[in-house]
Amino acid sequence: MIIDLKGKTALVCGSSQGIGRAIANEMAAAGANIVLLARNEDKLNSVMSALSSTNGQSHFVYTADFSNTENVLAVANKIVEKHAIDILVNNTGGPAAGKAIDANPVEFLQAFNAHLINNHQLVQAVVPSMKTRKFGRVINIISTSVKVPLHNLGVSNTIRGAVGNWSKTLANELAVFGITVNNILPGATETERLTTIIQNKSNKMAIEQDIVKEEMLAEIPMRRFGKPEEIAYAAVFLSSDKASYITGTNTVVDGGRTPCL
Repeated sequence: MIIDLKGKTALVCGSSQGIGRAIANEMAAAGANIVLLARNEDKLNSVMSALSSTNGQSHFVYTADFSNTENVLAVANKIVEKHAIDILVNNTGGPAAGKAIDANPVEFLQAFNAHLINNHQLVQAVVPSMKTRKFGRVINIISTSVKVPLHNLGVSNTIRGAVGNWSKTLANELAVFGITVNNILPGATETERLTTIIQNKSNKMAIEQDIVKEEMLAEIPMRRFGKPEEIAYAAVFLSSDKASYITGTNTVVDGGRTPCL
């Protein structure tokens, strides 16, 4: 199957590193113009310099602070003034680990804003032009906790569930316009965030990082962590014409770890 995104423009959030960077790379390789969006301009410029432009694409960098919803909204409006976005990838770092019972209510509000509210504002910004072209792809990078809550990620589990239901609702509302809305649920993936999770658990439990890693791998039937590009391949497919009849779904990419269909 050859996936061709030539002529499409993708706005990829959280694209300075990890899964977001991998998605930007693979979408550019498939021919798309890429609009990179994250906080660190230097990292984004480095990512942009490595993106494929063999199909004559143009790539762009914008910065926003996802802890500030007003800033994200302002930047989103600036982006859509200059670019007709065909593909939106909502992706941002998850909340800190910890039990739900121990969480301060402010932590839930901050996570809700960083994830659901920012996602919603970005969708509202890009959908009008998608409706005009009768084509649009919204892909939300969430977590397998949408299906089964993960241990010691109380705030994240709660907010990810909200984002999942929000996206299913949008999928139903936007389908008639040729706009699909789908979620990708990554498992443990070799990113900077996974490294931090392993380090923090090691420090908290006073055990070696290798032991923490082996315990995590034992929960994965494939006995390995995912690679960012493996998440990106799913995003590229869902962005394409090949996925035109797929909407309102959760695509799990976790090596079989999630214990349900």
